Amino acid sequence: MVTVDSGMDFGPWLARQLKQSNMSQADLAQEIGMTRAAVSAWITGRATPREDTIVRIAEALETDLGTIHTRTTDTLAGLPVSWSHRPGYADGGRDFGNAAAFAFEADVEVLAREATQNSLDERLDENQPVRVRYTLHELTGETLARFRDEIRWNDLLPHYVAAAGQDQKVGRVIAAGLRDMRDRDRLVLLRVDDYNASGLTGDDYADGRFAAVVRRQLDSHKSTAGAGGSYGLGKATLWATSRLGLVLMNSTLSEPHEGRTERRLVGRLDLPWREVNGEPWAGPAWFGRPDPDSKSADVARSWWADEETVERLHLTRESAEPGTSFLIVGAYDVESLVEESDGEGDDDSVQRMHRRLVDALGRNFWAAMTTGGSRPPLLEASVRTLRNGEEILEEQRVDPTVTQPSRTRALRAFLDGKTVERHTEAGQVAMKTVTLKVPAGAAGTGGGEHKAVLLVTDAEDADGKFNTVVKMRGNRMTVQTSSVYGLPVGTNPFQAVLLVGMAAGADAPFADEAETFLRTSEPPEHNKWGQTEELRTMYSPSAVNRIAKLTTETNKAVRDLMAAPRKKGAGGSEKLRKKLSLGAKKVARPPVKRALPTLDDLQATVVGEAWSVVGEVRIPDGGDSWRLTPVAKLDVRSGGRPVVRWAELVGVKNCEVVGGALHFTQGARSAVFRGTTDASTHTVRAAYTGLIVDLKSGKGDQA
Repeated sequence: MVTVDSGMDFGPWLARQLKQSNMSQADLAQEIGMTRAAVSAWITGRATPREDTIVRIAEALETDLGTIHTRTTDTLAGLPVSWSHRPGYADGGRDFGNAAAFAFEADVEVLAREATQNSLDERLDENQPVRVRYTLHELTGETLARFRDEIRWNDLLPHYVAAAGQDQKVGRVIAAGLRDMRDRDRLVLLRVDDYNASGLTGDDYADGRFAAVVRRQLDSHKSTAGAGGSYGLGKATLWATSRLGLVLMNSTLSEPHEGRTERRLVGRLDLPWREVNGEPWAGPAWFGRPDPDSKSADVARSWWADEETVERLHLTRESAEPGTSFLIVGAYDVESLVEESDGEGDDDSVQRMHRRLVDALGRNFWAAMTTGGSRPPLLEASVRTLRNGEEILEEQRVDPTVTQPSRTRALRAFLDGKTVERHTEAGQVAMKTVTLKVPAGAAGTGGGEHKAVLLVTDAEDADGKFNTVVKMRGNRMTVQTSSVYGLPVGTNPFQAVLLVGMAAGADAPFADEAETFLRTSEPPEHNKWGQTEELRTMYSPSAVNRIAKLTTETNKAVRDLMAAPRKKGAGGSEKLRKKLSLGAKKVARPPVKRALPTLDDLQATVVGEAWSVVGEVRIPDGGDSWRLTPVAKLDVRSGGRPVVRWAELVGVKNCEVVGGALHFTQGARSAVFRGTTDASTHTVRAAYTGLIVDLKSGKGDQA
């Protein structure tokens, strides 16, 4: 009888092997000298075979006794692992690349941001951090040759050659990847492992995490509150970072599939349309076992691999903790390539990629890695670099107290409940709530007044640019960093953190509503809050004004928290000083240059095809003599910011427009203007952009 029972139940396992081997129950019965009824009883679980019968079953399935006893992997009979390419479309259509991948640059910083965010969104045990490890691995010589054999490189090469010969973006990237591997005899792998995550659960094709990542595009499949992603585009960065368009996956599941959880493997290749040996192929291909249930023999599905196969594919995980390992084959970084061509940095691109990964993780996820109030961090992250299995840069765990010391101190004080009402001494963290008025959604979702948390503390050099506000929600990934203007003279350098939605605390009023609202205001990169098509659809065209108001209130609160308190008794001392004569000779001082007015608030909405704005200008003492020109620029995802003309520009309060410039009323301390852009000068539709307005001065503008 079967005495080892660590894998699938014997019946379902045997049925799966017969299906993969294209063998019927009657075929097996004849092969081992048993009746079909006996085989049927094993499969339905009504009986189990004797040990001598198991020996004959192993021979029939061309496997060993250990595989049958443990049943943690499939036999290799009948359907070996291979590549399955999607045939060309019957209507002759051609796709020259995965459009989702074009939304992002081939940049390891972008990869770190998107992949780590996805891991955070899939955190399994809320009482433990999700652990993410990035491993750069350079293969050369025999190590490279063995890996290429394992991924059936000779079967892929004709497809790569055909794709590389096409004069379009993806083809040129592939050609560069093939050339680098040939000329330098090397291949860079970048593996992203996460632990304490859900893993690629679910069926190969039906709704679930596996299908969302491996089979589909634009399927986010996010189920957690405060999730960062919403477009389903972030996973495309994995393929965008591969010059060969190839990613292999090994997942340990949090929920069993087909009775198993460990070593679920699959590969996906994203190529443009190509023609190989006169046969057209549509684009993607999958690395797995041919699916015996498919009507087409060209469909591959995931398979349960043995430990040796996983090791040969460089996909061995360090434990049985749930999560997924993504192996990017032919990984590259555009910024590192630019540095290399400019002769900057060292000669080893993997070392530059290592540093950039550490920097990106520290800059974007320092808050998720911060602990306090006896609670563990949400995230732990590290980076290491290997060459042919040997470590050349030891594993470096990202420490938020090193990468962002001031901001980490601020967040930790909030988590520990050690903030103050006003910043009066070095090292203190001042806290104030800022109201976000969440509008009601078009679908009937409720709104309300959410209390975001603002934290302010002294700045340290390691934090980077000071006098800024870092904004975040949900899982505490940095969404946006913006400067605070209009600060009083003598304000000490500071760093501020704005926690909104679930980041402000699960018990914060209307936290869920704020999360939903702000998520719809983020572009695919999740790097700002502003006007989006989804925000306009789910709420209203003017809903973006609530975000502008949040920014205004935040900046005002920062100025209030950092304002130096007025010293008592200073007036009497000043009167006494004026009565004293020191007998010193008066020296004429040069005239003081008048301070420049600044744009203190801007409310912008898309009306039709144009941007309509209302801007408020703060005018310092003597600043009313300036003549400033508002300049509108479209904030697009890539490239420069195109300047657009005004169709209308008028003064509303304390100013008038003369020759396109603002003339301020003498003695005014603030002014308001209104403008509408000329849609005919837009290079991109207003709904797909943001808007930036600068106040420009020129020679001779000062009165």
